[in-house]
Amino acid sequence: MTSSYGNKVRIKISGESHGDCIEALLSGIPAGREIDTDLINIQLKRRSPGQDATATPRKEADEPKIISGIKDGITTGEDIHIVIENTNTHSSDYDELKFTPRPSHADYPAFVKYKGEADMRGSGHFSGRLTAPLTAAGAICKQILKQKGITIGGHVYNIGEVFDVAFDGVTVSEKQLDDLSCKYFATVSEEAKKEMTDYILDASRDGDSVGGSVEIAAIGMPTGIGNHMFGGIENIISTLVYGVPAVKGVSFGAGFDFAYLRGSEANDPYYFDGDAVKTATNNCGGIVGGMTTGMPIIVRAALKPTPSIFKEQNTVNLQTGENVLLKIKGRHDPCIVPRALPAVEAAVAVALVMLLAEDNQL
Repeated sequence: MTSSYGNKVRIKISGESHGDCIEALLSGIPAGREIDTDLINIQLKRRSPGQDATATPRKEADEPKIISGIKDGITTGEDIHIVIENTNTHSSDYDELKFTPRPSHADYPAFVKYKGEADMRGSGHFSGRLTAPLTAAGAICKQILKQKGITIGGHVYNIGEVFDVAFDGVTVSEKQLDDLSCKYFATVSEEAKKEMTDYILDASRDGDSVGGSVEIAAIGMPTGIGNHMFGGIENIISTLVYGVPAVKGVSFGAGFDFAYLRGSEANDPYYFDGDAVKTATNNCGGIVGGMTTGMPIIVRAALKPTPSIFKEQNTVNLQTGENVLLKIKGRHDPCIVPRALPAVEAAVAVALVMLLAEDNQL
């Protein structure tokens, strides 16, 4: 089973949560670009489980093996093939779930689509585990973008009712993004992180989970990248970001708040800053008509609460045709948002590389 997307630059993700390995294939990357594997490891470490009480205790080494496409730290022009082994699986935890689908998981539609034959241990190909190769591919794309003066970073914007400080859509800086992009559970405010942690642990003690959102910024993108209607910046970024399984909403700039504004409040006035054209505000999140304006691209992604909770839930037995109660076992995140952050950053990075390639600016 493989998930793939892209034209001139293409990404393919394959494998299953409890299979031998999971993989990414990144095609269309030009030869001669420097890639530091240590920077790939930093991003994978941010995504890895088992780092604190807000995440699943499952531990994975997540050491990427570069099979092809990079030699002596330089891209060769060949497809970049990344393999990550699965080394810590408890497949027996999922034996009882074959015919009793978990609420809000892919279990039931996958059972129907694949006639009950898909490997659903650990959610199989539908697992958040598949964001590991996505994160690795994104770490490569981040480095390629950085070499072109483009920087991507993000933070946990909210967990439930607890909010961090939002990015300033006009002045967000390279240093701020670089600082955030090497942290696990990155927040602008350390106090907000403490409150978020308490909020997650409260839910965990109750056998429950919580959702939240992340905010990503990309600065340094040239003006005029992207296309109107179906090939726009929002379209491509959203497609890649929705590849992170828990994501249920994506917005740009003011997003849904536009619905409550007048044009005089929403518009971003232009002005000259020397020879550069900038906007005094950035409600549009650096994108107008599907094209970049040269201002920071601001993206938010909402992530649902982890569906695997330890409270008893109603479901069905597909074998007996009965309504039944389900109590889930195993190791699960009480909140996926902190670990999803580097995966969403990665998705944005892959999308921007794709968009630059389409405009022959990669």
